[in-house]
This record gives sequence, structure tokens and C-alpha cells, in this order.
Amino acid sequence: MNKLKYIAVLAFLGTFGISEIGAQIKEEQLILNRKREPEVKKIEKKKTSVIQEKNYPPENKKKEDSLNLKYDIVNVPPVSDFKTTEIQSEDISPKFNNDFQSNYFRLGYGNYGKFLADANISGKVQDNVEVGADVHYLSTTGLKKDYDWDSKSSQAKIGAYANIYAEKGKYNLDANYGFNNYNYYGIYAFSPSNSDLDLQQKVNKFSVNASYDHYSNEILNNVKVRSYFLSDHFNAKESYADVELNLSKHDFEVTNDITANADLGIDLETVNSKFELLNQNNSNQLNFTLSPKVTFYKGESYLLIGSDFSFLNSKLSDFTGENKGSKFYWFPRAEVLVAAADEFKFYGGIDGGLKLNTYGNLLEENPFLISDLLLTPTENKYHFYFGLKGDINQMFKYDVNAGFSKVNNAQFFINNGLFNNTISTDRPGFDYANTFSSIYDNGTLMEIKGDLQAFPMENLTVDAGLHFMKYKLDNLEEVYYKPLVQFNLGAKYTMLEKKLALGFKGYFVTDRTSNAFLVTPNDFVPGQYLPTENRDVKVGGYADLNLSAEYKLHKNFSIFALGNNLLGAKYQNYLGYKVLGAQVVGGVKITF
Repeated sequence: MNKLKYIAVLAFLGTFGISEIGAQIKEEQLILNRKREPEVKKIEKKKTSVIQEKNYPPENKKKEDSLNLKYDIVNVPPVSDFKTTEIQSEDISPKFNNDFQSNYFRLGYGNYGKFLADANISGKVQDNVEVGADVHYLSTTGLKKDYDWDSKSSQAKIGAYANIYAEKGKYNLDANYGFNNYNYYGIYAFSPSNSDLDLQQKVNKFSVNASYDHYSNEILNNVKVRSYFLSDHFNAKESYADVELNLSKHDFEVTNDITANADLGIDLETVNSKFELLNQNNSNQLNFTLSPKVTFYKGESYLLIGSDFSFLNSKLSDFTGENKGSKFYWFPRAEVLVAAADEFKFYGGIDGGLKLNTYGNLLEENPFLISDLLLTPTENKYHFYFGLKGDINQMFKYDVNAGFSKVNNAQFFINNGLFNNTISTDRPGFDYANTFSSIYDNGTLMEIKGDLQAFPMENLTVDAGLHFMKYKLDNLEEVYYKPLVQFNLGAKYTMLEKKLALGFKGYFVTDRTSNAFLVTPNDFVPGQYLPTENRDVKVGGYADLNLSAEYKLHKNFSIFALGNNLLGAKYQNYLGYKVLGAQVVGGVKITF
């Protein structure tokens, strides 16, 4: 019977690859910034980097968490794009959760010159104090056969952290430094006469984060601090800090069967961005938010009522002048959940908020941005949503919801043309119609999301996610780089007494729209280029399938193999930037 199970599972995994054989592929990710025990895609509250104590959280914390579950589809960028700055999602490498070994060291090598070094070391210096370090590195030689110029890249991240469990709460502190070293290789509009181009861009980022979580929710709930300093090859600089304080009074009785929680969130967020190129856009923004709310609950059902009050002070400037301003925002917040049964929980509500668009956050989505951006906050004026979620016999978890939003200054990426139309042999590496800027527009957004996870067999987990989004904008005729539908499908299976772990992950994305430029010599003005823009160019959709395997030869030693973008389609996430073809990485892993 066990053999029949193994054969059935292998056939199940193999069917994924056969059914999508004609599609383009988007590859899974060797995350450089992953947690020690990353999840594939579970419909549950995401874990923090702090190791969980046996008797933590207390019962009141568990109840608080259960009322604030958020089920969001993670938009996973691909590793098959050899641009290592895009390698920032989960790692589908199998994890053996039965050995309780947190320390590891991993080395891997594959085609396209891909080299991976990955390690985490931690230990207790006292019974309640743990310290550790993370080191991650990934590099590739790029697409030498596709581009005459350099397309190699490398990325590293080095960090240290500490977890302290005190009598009344837990502390977490982490600091890390990372760099992304890559090239603006996506030249599509014309072919430079000089193939020995300096296309380099390098981004450095130093981050410090801290948190304190009080075990009791009497007055103090938690405090969180996030900060980073960023710089790049073109002297752009950005500093960011966010301090969040949550005050609360929980579990006070309203009637015999209804209790309530009262919470007050206080958040101060500031960002200062300075650019030295082109228009020399600078921005200094400070956002102060108060978020009071009251939650009434009866059993697993609840009603939440609250508001967000935000005060934004901003100063924007460029080489032409300066513009200062302050504005007050109010956002409604309410949610109701009716728990008919564990299998069926109906919910709906309204929320909104203000999001500061920063150079650091936008680079995580698109590393090929020009080092001179207009940074404007996005206002989600209101967002109505409703949905259904449940857990069927602990064998099938699901969450399906739909929403409608009114958004002001929604952010999109747009292709840049030439900044200098003069024909020149020493053109800067960012001036080949190969970079992107940030643009904004007002409009509405309709979304449908779905997440599910199933456990059809003891050692098999299957997960899937769907995200449909449809924008209607006031001014832009096209919605750039926002696909209509995104879908992901995954599976993990262990066999041979859990010595062999297999993984599958597939990503499917529909067409996106972009603008593009045709650059030709100007016949009427010698010595100049004539760029012509097309604002309706389709960037093809893709299917990206990935497989992984790890075999444990010894409790401290295993070998692994990762197959990414297995059908080898060199699709483009951003116009001009082809991703790597089929990739295979193999290596060894030592745990202790």
C-alpha cells in the first residue's frame, strides 16, 4: 500500500509538468532573506523570526491573533530572472521539520555560473537569550549568449539577531547589511556600437529592527521599530524609520456572553529621499497615524469598529524649486465575522490607509528604476471587501474574498525613453531606454483573491493561490505592469521515512501592458536620435514551473537539487530584461 502511495504522488507531481508543457515558465526562488523555517503558502498567520517559546503566546494573545488573521496572496518574484535583486521570495527547498536542527550551511552551483552560499548559525548564551547570524550570497554570470554587454549580477546579505525572553515579554533585535550589484542590461530600443558598456548599478542597504511584545495586553501590547539607510551607485540616498506603539485593554466583559478588546495604535513613519541625477528629485515625508478600534466578540464571531487618522507632512523639491504641504486623512475601519462553523466563516468590512512609496520598497519590486524618482504617497481612500473562509476537518483550508477600492495616486512603473537625444559614444549606462520611473493616477480597483491548502495524504501538502485585479484609471489609458490574473500552485511530499523530500511550485501570470520606444537617427537634425513612443505594448504572460529534491544521507548531511524555469522560456518581467532559461543547481547541506 505504501508503494502505491508513493507512485500516486509522483504521478501527481509529474502531471503538473506535463499539463503545462507548452507554456512559458517562471521560476521559484532561492531566497536570500528567508526565515529559518519558511512556509510554502499556508493560510494562517505568518510566523515571525522569533523562536516560539513553549508556553507562549498566553491565551489572551492567541485570542487576539485569531481576530486579526490576514490571508493575502504573496506576490512572488522569480529566481529565473537572473537579476539577483529580484530573488526575494520563499525558498521551495525541502525542509525537514522533524530533526529540530536550526543551524545549517549550504553550498550550491549550477548552470549560468550560478553560485549559492547560504548559512544560519544560532545558539543560546543564556536560558532565555538566543543570538544568531545569517549569511546569504548568490551570483550568476548572466545571459552571455543573449546580450553582447555584461549582464552578470550578485547579491549578498549578512545579518545578526538576538531574541530575549523576559518575565513579562519578549525582545527581538536584528541588524543586517545587504548589497545588490547588477547591470541595466535590458537594452531593446537600439544596439549600441560599443559592447563594452558600463551598465553597473549597485544598491547598499543597512537595516536595524527591534520589537518588544508584552505577554499581557494590559495597556502595553507591543512596540516595533524599523529603520534602514540605502544608497546606490549614482549617489541616491534614502533614510527610513517607523515607530509603532500598540496600547490595549483586552477581555473585558460587556454581557454574560460578549467580551471586548479596546486597542489604540500609534504610528510615526518618516522617510527622506535624495537623488543626484537628472531632475534631482528630493522628498521628505512624515506620516503620523492614530488607529483606535474596539472589537466585540462572541465565541469565534466578532464585530470590529474603528478608524485611522493620519496627518501627512511632506516637502518635495527638484532643481526647479520646492513644494511643501500638510494634509489630514480619515479612513473608516470596520469588520464583521460570523462563524457559522469551522468550515464556514463569513466576513466583510471596510478599511483604508496611506502608504508611503519609498525608493527602497519600489526597488524590491523593480530593481531597474532610474535613480531619480518622484515619490508620492498612495491613498487607499476606502476598500470594501467580503469573503468566506474555513477549515474542513483539518484537511482543507480555504479563504476566498472579493473587494472594491477607491485609490488616489496609485503607483505604477513606466518605461523611460532617452534622457539625452544626442548621438554619443559615451552615453551613461542608464540612458539606453533601459530604465523605469514611477507614475501615479487615481482610479478604482476590483480584486478577487483565493487561497487554499489541502492535505490529501499524510506526507503531502498541496497549496494554491489566485489573484484577479482590474484597475479603472482616470487618466492613464493603460495599466502598466499589472497582470489581470496571477495563479500559483505548489506541492511538498516526503518519502523513504522522510529521508527524501520533493517540492513543486508553479507560477502563472497573464499578459501585462507596457510602453516602449523606437529609437532611430533623426534625418532632419544630424547627430540626434528620434525616439517614438508606443503606449500599448504587450509583455507576454508566462508559466514558470519548478521542482526541488533533497536527500538526507546522514542526520547532519544531505544533498539537494533545484530545477528552475524548467521549460526554459526567457520571458520578461520588465520589457527588455530577459530571464534565465532552464536552470539546475545542485549542492550539499550540513546541519548541526
